[in-house]
Amino acid sequence: MKTRLNHVRVNVSDISKALKWYEEVLGFENDGGWPHANPTYYDFKLEEGAKFAIMEVKGERSYGRFNFDVEKVDELWESLKGKVEVVEPLFDTPWGTRKFTIRDLDGNELGFAG
Repeated sequence: MKTRLNHVRVNVSDISKALKWYEEVLGFENDGGWPHANPTYYDFKLEEGAKFAIMEVKGERSYGRFNFDVEKVDELWESLKGKVEVVEPLFDTPWGTRKFTIRDLDGNELGFAG
């Protein structure tokens, strides 16, 4: 069976804090929440690729690692390195890109490469 990834979601413990962190620290732009009256889920706008979302899940911990391609990885690193928990500082990969990995508020690892 062949598949194509079209949606990635991470579980977070506090949707309001997580949404603020993804928007203010990383610069993501939310594409709406659900349910409308009291959202516990948010999608983020994307240029292409799989949809990325966060969802509040109480009492459960799940950690994942997600990698994002970005155009100006060095600039992003400089803007984030003092504001986030770093898993891997910026480095040159064996396949010719530069990459760093951070942790979000709930322990999920977010890699950025370019």
